[in-house]
Amino acid sequence: MTEASRTPKVCVLIPAWNEADRIDQTILAVRTLERIDEVIVIDDGSTDETYRVSLEAGARVIRHTTNYGKGAALYSGILATSADVVVFLDADMTDSAVEVWKLIRPIMENRCDMTIGVLPRPGKGGFGIVKNFARNGIKKLGGVELQAPLSGQRAVNRKVLNAIGSLGDGYGVEVAMTIDAARKGMRLLEVEVEMKNREYGRDLRGFWHRGKQLVQIARVLYSRRQTR
Repeated sequence: MTEASRTPKVCVLIPAWNEADRIDQTILAVRTLERIDEVIVIDDGSTDETYRVSLEAGARVIRHTTNYGKGAALYSGILATSADVVVFLDADMTDSAVEVWKLIRPIMENRCDMTIGVLPRPGKGGFGIVKNFARNGIKKLGGVELQAPLSGQRAVNRKVLNAIGSLGDGYGVEVAMTIDAARKGMRLLEVEVEMKNREYGRDLRGFWHRGKQLVQIARVLYSRRQTR
């Protein structure tokens, strides 16, 4: 079988920190999809049963002894797979993770190099400050405008993985990935998916979460601005 004719291998990477209550549902949903060859969970220093639950659900698990952040977790996963198509999936998607096939299909059909999941509008949330900050930064530094600049549900081919630089810090991962891919001429496609993850409301916990997002995204935008 030639390189051009062989079926692309697909791997799903799930970074996780203290997700024992949901991650098994996410893994099992992904494993129902026939075209998924590998599911890798990166347990990023969890203090709960994420590692055990993930193993029992049938995933291969990479375990960090310290919480290094989402970027480091995804990088560990990338190093651990030789798949042609790599999917980034949040651990708290539960049953809606089956929708990930909508992100994989356009890449398998060579219609794009990266897909970005556009989730339904949440029932509650913030004021859009972080999202707009990320959207404007990506447009200015990458030349593309996205509906869902912060979406963690993505699929990429090997060309993207070879093109992007460091994955950024924490919540800046997606912004860094988008800017780097756009600068390298990769084809980006947003895809609507019926996925649902944990929502953060307009309470102290929600504002703390968005504050961390804002700081980490600002770091990524600053670093990309220095390399224009």
